[in-house]
Amino acid sequence: MKTTIKSLGAVILGGGLFISGCAKKQMTSFQSLKNPEVASQLKSFVAEKEAQESKLVEADEKDYAKENFKFKLPDFQPFFAAASKGDWQTVSNLSEEMEEHISSLTETTNKYPHGMWLQPVRETYCAIKAFVVEDEKYSKVFGDDIIQSIPPGSIYFGGTDPGRFIVTALEKSQVKADPFFTLTQNQLADDTYLKYLRSMYGEKIYIPTKEDSQKGFQDYMEDAQKRLQKNQLKPGENVRKDSNGRIQANGQIAVMEINGLLVKTIFDKNPDREFYIEESFPFDWMYPYLEPHGLIMKINRQPLPELSDEIVQRDHDYWTNCIAPMIDGWLNTDTTVAKVAAFAEKVFARHDFNGFSGDPRFVRNEYSYATFSKERCAIAGLYAWRAQHAASDSEKRRMQNEADFAFRQAWALCPYSPEVVFRYVNFLLTENRRADALLVAETAANMPTMQGREYDQMRALVEQLRKFQTTN
Repeated sequence: MKTTIKSLGAVILGGGLFISGCAKKQMTSFQSLKNPEVASQLKSFVAEKEAQESKLVEADEKDYAKENFKFKLPDFQPFFAAASKGDWQTVSNLSEEMEEHISSLTETTNKYPHGMWLQPVRETYCAIKAFVVEDEKYSKVFGDDIIQSIPPGSIYFGGTDPGRFIVTALEKSQVKADPFFTLTQNQLADDTYLKYLRSMYGEKIYIPTKEDSQKGFQDYMEDAQKRLQKNQLKPGENVRKDSNGRIQANGQIAVMEINGLLVKTIFDKNPDREFYIEESFPFDWMYPYLEPHGLIMKINRQPLPELSDEIVQRDHDYWTNCIAPMIDGWLNTDTTVAKVAAFAEKVFARHDFNGFSGDPRFVRNEYSYATFSKERCAIAGLYAWRAQHAASDSEKRRMQNEADFAFRQAWALCPYSPEVVFRYVNFLLTENRRADALLVAETAANMPTMQGREYDQMRALVEQLRKFQTTN
């Protein structure tokens, strides 16, 4: 009997803002950066965002006047003045003040005046954070790798904070789509974000309209209603009938499903563009079109009958070479789950680097190793989907083997990532490898960073797996 975990971990299967609790370094400005190329690029990026901000503020204020919104936008000059110097503390403080200002206005007016103007502010804040506060070296490695892999003129969907904001900061010009168009899949259901995209790209590519957004919502609700009646809702999908018999849906899953439909609209309406995605949340419609592409994935124009040996080997070799300098080259096809668990306990739990030939800097920075782990986990999920939908036993086994290898790499990179752990555990359970599934969950739950109450979900997973072991 095959078992999967459906009641736990639903929300963590794709969070775009997945980095939390990262240790903050005492770096306060661009002067702290060791790479002058990075500092120069960030200064150019901030200047472009400031110029864009001025135009968006003017446009937003005109729209607010038409709608008779009575409030004053914050003064953005001090924020961008601090950002131009990479003054993280001031940038962080002013960003927090602006967010609080908007919250207070919302409470007073019962309206949320977020407007287009917030996008450059948040993009600037997160870009500076990735380099000045987090890890300059691996943020650059991550961003450069993605940028160099995407052909000019393509459309790229960022998902996580690093996948969106690092790429936005390091490309020649996000506003001019140089070298490609950069969007996020996470905010497409927000009409204001679509308006922001149209202000940059509306004359060059098709961006969904309000009507497209409304249709996406209606299509999702109709589909959710059918699946509700058939008891086929996804884990964590909050859909129900109210007292009047009307369908109500809310929560992250519903929003991301609508986002996924709008990604499909952009894909269909721009047939002359190549598409690439850094996955935030897995979209069911997309899986047949996907293939691994370095750190990210390519969305092919037509569904692929299968992933060729060439595609799989290229991906296998890429990731083997990618992570070897980070955690050493010990992880290969034959590496057991137990050996990965031992590595996790030694390096991540005990911080014992005796005999460790990887980069201690990498494994000490959560932002970096969680970033790369997330990307590998997304590709592992693609292989797992391919295994479930394989046309032959040999194809199924080929995809299972590659999914297992990719999941082990993702888990070794971040042993306590909830998304990696839950997805890998479910994969192992489908193969009746319950002992390995329990070992993955127990190892993650025992990590020092997983001891707070907010990680009770991980401990609940361990208890559920232990019950499976004793009752089956």
